[in-house]
Amino acid sequence: MSDPVSALQGQTYDGFARITEAGLHGMITLRADLASKKLAKALKTQGFALPEPRRVMASGDRSALWMSPDELLLILPYDQAAPTVAALEGALAGEFVLVADVSDARALFRISGARAPEVLAKLCPVDFARLAPDEVRRTRAAQVAAALWCSAPDEFSLISFRSVAGYVMGVLEHSARPGSELTCA
Repeated sequence: MSDPVSALQGQTYDGFARITEAGLHGMITLRADLASKKLAKALKTQGFALPEPRRVMASGDRSALWMSPDELLLILPYDQAAPTVAALEGALAGEFVLVADVSDARALFRISGARAPEVLAKLCPVDFARLAPDEVRRTRAAQVAAALWCSAPDEFSLISFRSVAGYVMGVLEHSARPGSELTCA
């Protein structure tokens, strides 16, 4: 059996912002009735809090992202994804729910630095001046589907499909090239 590797194996680029493919992360798509008390209890048992619409709830190495009225994306250490899926499926038995490990189908990028929003503003139709610190946005990055949020001061996280990770890294690098900073007249 081969060892798992991330899409770009931690590739980085330093421009007027730092772009990093963040390596392996566990990611679980959970489709369910988000108002279910059983779901809230199962999430809490696994170290997650149920986020409000369009929000991210982070606690330590675990984050729960609201993706739609019936969908969450859970992010956790890679090696904990499979046992967490099994635990959630067991805790939610009898509920109408889908729990899927999508860790190997996604790529996670970090865009950091004081000018990180400029990198993303060139690629995503998002008003970054109005994006709340705990707000997740499903959008596109250039021509591909993406989700993004402010994951720390001066840092954004962006998730895309693994199949387009090279393209996403390329457009992020291009957008962060020194000399291409946005200026206000």
